[in-house]
Amino acid sequence: MIAFGTSITSPDAYRTYAEPGIRLAAEPDSVIYPFSAAGSIFRSYNLLLDKAAERDDLEALVLVHQDAEIVDADFCKKARRALSDPDVGVVGCVGAIGVRSIAWWEGAVTWASFIHRYGENGGGDLPSISWDPDDLPPYARTGEVDTVDGFVMAISPWVVRNIRFDESLGKLHGYDFDFCLQVREAGRKVVTEDLRMIHNHSLDLVNEPEMWAEAHMRIAEKWDGRMPGVGRGGGDWKQRARRAEAESEAGRAMAVAKQLQLDARERELQRVIDAVTESVSWRVTAPLRKVNEWRKSAARRLARRGSS
Repeated sequence: MIAFGTSITSPDAYRTYAEPGIRLAAEPDSVIYPFSAAGSIFRSYNLLLDKAAERDDLEALVLVHQDAEIVDADFCKKARRALSDPDVGVVGCVGAIGVRSIAWWEGAVTWASFIHRYGENGGGDLPSISWDPDDLPPYARTGEVDTVDGFVMAISPWVVRNIRFDESLGKLHGYDFDFCLQVREAGRKVVTEDLRMIHNHSLDLVNEPEMWAEAHMRIAEKWDGRMPGVGRGGGDWKQRARRAEAESEAGRAMAVAKQLQLDARERELQRVIDAVTESVSWRVTAPLRKVNEWRKSAARRLARRGSS
């Protein structure tokens, strides 16, 4: 039996996104745990693990964010296939290798079968690298990774009964990376599978920078020396500090450059607009545009009168 669990802070979001997806993917014997959030996501997910661990017939627990929608009718089939390897502990739809910190996206993403749906700037969709099976980059592959994005995770029965989210690390950020590190340290694999998802999320990667930075430091300190490459770069502390300072300054420079590019683009568009509106043809056709606008306004007024 494959169970599904969600930590809910917004019932509307759950009803709009997670619940329909779970209903699509669930099998006749699936159990669904829609839990109200209990403080941090670490704590909420531990309660879900405790509940699922009571089931003797558990094949997997799927943890789904309230704003994530499963759009794969074969979700359980694929998750079961990935977990058929007894060494696999966690399955996700997006993962990366070479990950050093909770900023997992700075590693090499090897698979990502989801759409990022956002509401800013009129809304839109950003298909991930592996969304279109006919247009996969050469490096895209499912399989073993360092970590997966926690907006959907299928967890094996062994992990459900033996691993817990570290509630000392914070409230939200880094829970998935730390959990995957624990699973790997315990000798289990973290893998990706072609699970089709839509993640309804803002374009901001980090909404609370101070909280994110604190979690980043705590997790780096926790795993320093325990997992190769995690929590540190190459060299001694002085080299790493200088590298961090350099990367910070480089980031600022990139931000300034990006703003300059946007300003230049805005000026370019303004020049195009000015060239059009100041041209002879634009001035000559001005009376015709006014007549057309008057006709449209008159038609709208007539339509309103007819409907009243």
